[in-house]
Amino acid sequence: MRGRLKNYLIISTFTGHEYKSRYTQFMPYHDPVIHVENVKLSLAGQWIHRGINLRVQQGEIIAIVGGSGSGKSMLLREILALVTPTSGDIKVFGKNLNKISSSELLKLQCRWGVLFQQSALFTSLNVIENISFPLQEHTQLDKTTIKDLALIKLLAVGLPIESATKYPAELSGGMLKRTALARALVMDPELLLLDEPTAGLDPKGSEEFDALVLNLRNILGLTILMVTHDLDTLWQIADKVAFLNEGRILEFAPMAKLIQSKQAAIAAYFQGPRGRTAQHLYEGNHGI
Repeated sequence: MRGRLKNYLIISTFTGHEYKSRYTQFMPYHDPVIHVENVKLSLAGQWIHRGINLRVQQGEIIAIVGGSGSGKSMLLREILALVTPTSGDIKVFGKNLNKISSSELLKLQCRWGVLFQQSALFTSLNVIENISFPLQEHTQLDKTTIKDLALIKLLAVGLPIESATKYPAELSGGMLKRTALARALVMDPELLLLDEPTAGLDPKGSEEFDALVLNLRNILGLTILMVTHDLDTLWQIADKVAFLNEGRILEFAPMAKLIQSKQAAIAAYFQGPRGRTAQHLYEGNHGI
């Protein structure tokens, strides 16, 4: 089994069965992977977004932050085509989500993976069955191949092989997150969207998960967009941070620049004791 998994990991191409690994063939994408342009959203007479503009380039790790109720998760839902904006455009891989057919959207959705805040695993399925689910739904691969590919992702996210037959109720918080991440990766997506990926994890677990996400980006060439409140995550792995407030992105910059902002909402968010601790830890680790 180990030898077979190694062979699949090196190159796993099943074009005849609607599956093709990207691991050995990174294709440069020069346009923004995600382009949000003047997006406005009104729900129940209340404006959630008042003109959001955001560009995410290939290979970037971008974080969206802001206070509770600022519309972070709703923006993620719009990018996932789960909510339709009142006005404005959202393009993913150059495709305008407002102007494509349902079949085109389905093809597009196979190019991204999603990790939900509560993991959203099927409680009646074990770990390997949860990871395998997208392959069963969207490919014509045989059961043996599906299981082997799911095992690759299980190992890639740092789960022990013996966890494959466990059920969600038997897993720790960190193992739940890793299982959900493995499922998000099983279709070899180009884009990964994460909703509060370290929520509920202890500091050690959060640090390990951040390191895993960063490592996967570097190895697989992923583009990653995340919503997070975790200040350590912002410092340790985000290339840029979009600060959302009152329906708009106030600033979009690396953390080192963002904390110098004179805008009151941004200063209040980052200059508290927790914000300063996260900054000092990052500076200490990088000799700044």
